[in-house]
Amino acid sequence: MTQSNRLGGGQIDRNTTVNFRFDNRNYTAHPGDTLASALLANDVRLIGRSFKYHRPRGLLTAGSEEPNGIVELRSGNRQEPNTRAITTEVFDGLEAQSQNRWPSLKFDALGVNDLFSNFLSAGFYYKTFMWPAAFWEKVYEPIIRRAAGLGSLSMEADPDEYDKGFRHCDLLIIGAGPSGLMAALTAGRAGADVILADEDFRFGGRLNSETFSVDDKNASDWAAQAVAELSSMPNVRLMARTTVIGAFDHGIYGAVERTGDHVATLPVGKPRQILWRIYTKKALLCAGSTERPIAFENNDRPGIMMASALRTYANRFAATASQRVAIFTNNDDGHRTAADLHAKGVHICAVVDVREDAPVNYDYEVLSGAQVVNTKGRLGLTFVEVALPDGSTRTLECGALGVSGGWNPNVHLTCHQRGRPVWNDDLAAFVPGSNLPVGLTVAGAANGVMSTQGALQSGMDGAVEAMELSGNLPDLPEAEDAPVSQKPFWYVEGCTRAWLDQQNDVTVKDVKLSYQEGFRSVEHLKRYTTLGMATDQGKTSNISALAIMAEVAGKTIPETGTTIFRPPYTPVPISTFAGRMKGQEFHPTRLTPSHYWAKERGAVFVEVGNWLRAQWFPLPGETHWRESVDREVRQTRASVGVCDCTTLGKIDVQGADAADFLNRVYANGFAKLAVGKTRYGLMLREDGMVMDDGTAARLAEDHFVVTTTTANAVNVYRHMEFVRQCLFPDMDVQLISTTESWAQYAVAGPNSRKLLQKIVDPEFDISNDAFPFMGCGNITVCGGLRARLFRISFSGELAFEIAVPSRYGDALMRRLMAEGEEFDVVPYGTEALGVMRIEKGHAAGNELNGTTTALNLGLGKMVSKKKDSIGSTLSEREALVEPDVLRLVGIKPVSPEEKVTAGGHLMNTTGPVDAAHDQGYVTSAAYSPILNSNIGLGLLKDGANRMGEKMRLVSPLTDLTVEVEIVSAHFVDPEGERLRA
Repeated sequence: MTQSNRLGGGQIDRNTTVNFRFDNRNYTAHPGDTLASALLANDVRLIGRSFKYHRPRGLLTAGSEEPNGIVELRSGNRQEPNTRAITTEVFDGLEAQSQNRWPSLKFDALGVNDLFSNFLSAGFYYKTFMWPAAFWEKVYEPIIRRAAGLGSLSMEADPDEYDKGFRHCDLLIIGAGPSGLMAALTAGRAGADVILADEDFRFGGRLNSETFSVDDKNASDWAAQAVAELSSMPNVRLMARTTVIGAFDHGIYGAVERTGDHVATLPVGKPRQILWRIYTKKALLCAGSTERPIAFENNDRPGIMMASALRTYANRFAATASQRVAIFTNNDDGHRTAADLHAKGVHICAVVDVREDAPVNYDYEVLSGAQVVNTKGRLGLTFVEVALPDGSTRTLECGALGVSGGWNPNVHLTCHQRGRPVWNDDLAAFVPGSNLPVGLTVAGAANGVMSTQGALQSGMDGAVEAMELSGNLPDLPEAEDAPVSQKPFWYVEGCTRAWLDQQNDVTVKDVKLSYQEGFRSVEHLKRYTTLGMATDQGKTSNISALAIMAEVAGKTIPETGTTIFRPPYTPVPISTFAGRMKGQEFHPTRLTPSHYWAKERGAVFVEVGNWLRAQWFPLPGETHWRESVDREVRQTRASVGVCDCTTLGKIDVQGADAADFLNRVYANGFAKLAVGKTRYGLMLREDGMVMDDGTAARLAEDHFVVTTTTANAVNVYRHMEFVRQCLFPDMDVQLISTTESWAQYAVAGPNSRKLLQKIVDPEFDISNDAFPFMGCGNITVCGGLRARLFRISFSGELAFEIAVPSRYGDALMRRLMAEGEEFDVVPYGTEALGVMRIEKGHAAGNELNGTTTALNLGLGKMVSKKKDSIGSTLSEREALVEPDVLRLVGIKPVSPEEKVTAGGHLMNTTGPVDAAHDQGYVTSAAYSPILNSNIGLGLLKDGANRMGEKMRLVSPLTDLTVEVEIVSAHFVDPEGERLRA
């Protein structure tokens, strides 16, 4: 199709033509076009449908405040709904679809809603769907779900990448219009580190849309010259296509940079969008202002636009919505649009100005004191009906109508920390108040300074104030300095269907109805009518609605009040907030020091919290994971095995009161623990339930090293910090997490001592007499490398845990494997570790599930009666110490080959299988290659007195019934002879 509405001039590249598709039709455009300007150039006015009534909608604005031009971009797994055509740059191959319509844009079946608008007015959903109650699930809800929503999802995973980043600056300038550019030049020339961010792909703001001069240059040329100078400054960073979406605490701003939305295919590894966290010393808001509409009958037809938008499309994009245009205005700015369009050959049918003293010295007709009272055109504007001052009416034939009701400063970011704007009578608009985010100042039109000269001066002054500059300042360019001339005019009296929020179909009548029904607070108005709750946050509708509410309430607009705004300034894809945190990168992955060595050995890994741990180490010929795990268990118990246990939480506890502190945190005693000794510790929550178990090794009188389970490392550290800071703040004790600082390996098995003696420096005696069970100490290994050695066992075998600084972890693992070859050393993973701990009867995560007590776990004697500790008193509540409470037991099937299932329930051999007869449940289960049988640990009522009893293990969900025997939880070496060898 030809670009029938393309004008001359503009800032597009006419030497290149690109092809794009909209609603499955092919069109052409030029680089520099947006999807919106390209559609207008191709005489496409109908863009979409409204949310509630599905009325035809066209473009209203030329900026991110657009409520109507919302489309779906791309196709397949890259489909993106609810994207503004205004800010979408055209590129070759772009695909776009209108949305919120069925079966087609021109014929939308749900357009029937418009015929029933009298029944679907504001608040109808609160009244309509209450009765009969039985209709909700089968009638109302399905209909609402079918009609609700705007765009559609592809239901496929987004293949593009997103990222997050951090930036720092002395001064962040938000907006690159005249005030923003002048501020950047001022601060940049003074040597400040400046970030200039603008949501557009071309810096200059309104300067790109105007025909006036700045410093005897075309406004857009002056802007380009300023950008060129700023680009040459190493201390200035220019961030185009970047929307600052929020002002947060401590001078931090969120910004979304669209790095790949304007290209057909992203380069490999390049993110499509980046969410920046910008840390600033000061910030200057130069976000400009938004033109507001005037409400009148049927003011929502495609082709009715903001006057400034028509000017932008004509001057910047060389496109017009029609060759015949009328203007409806209450201020001089509307005449500027008419003059610019007229100069480009567009026929101006008339300028309808509500002011009786409107300027009339133009080359087109001006209707002073007149009002637009109605329009015609089903899928696009065809006629405008005008009421003249003498009471007569006149019909204008036109395809576009520019409406200008004045300008609202973009105060949104000033409200993000509960700041409230204040009313300015001269502008008939809200301007920023005094309660701004710390470090933020406002300049230009965003602060109510509406002339170009004033914006330039305001930008310079803002930079000088923010950076506390003095001395030589740049010369201020000369530009137009016309005062604001307008007559506040919000809507045409007598209209019945005059639209305010065009996306959500809120009318003047709805606002009056809200007042009539008692919803008079601005917050209630917003929620009752859904005004300002669309994707544009009411940028083009809020002030007009407040004016109408004030009128019917008999109040002034400032007395009526205003809603404030919250982040984000414009909609942000959820993928951008997530960044790279999806799939395997959903959360940070922490690698153990031996990870790359384990990967070389072909280890199979498993996620344990944020850690990636080796699960088992398969060898050639092993076809099932059980073969690998069984081998690792047998070799460890027969000789020696090594396991990376770095993931255990490690907390350094130091200070004169360290022992007393641990005495209060742990249920058992630590005050008398000797230096060089380690003790198993049981930590209770305040309610008496077990929080965690671990060890505490005393390396000096005032120095302990506490270990925790991997899963509870963070929670235990937080708990200990809470106790230190809030419960016992006077204690001389300090805590620091050292989990990542030390690589730690369990060396277990009969030959573990022999292996360690090959790497521990000879001056350290680790014989049984010199270094007995539960000993600890600082040592050196491999010729002077500092290390820590703990003689503790989680496997039931003679075992040690050796720790070295993390950077030496990989080297230590390789050294242990090399030195252990003569002992047939084997690396073992988390599966073998789990098997051995079940064989030994050690409680772990499955048993420490937040619902168990020390008594349940057979550790009741560890809760000291000689001292007070957190949770000790509540652990003795009557219900928790009854004779038949659950106790930890071992479970062994009568037939060894029968399966023991974790989660299965224990029932008596006879009787019903139901919750009332439940005797307990299995917490952990595994196959023991040492016992050649499946085994398990479980919690059983009065379990300590039921050894040898036969029971049924049932799992109704998996249709399992197994006869089992209740035995001691200590399947292997119950007397502990091996670990003390």
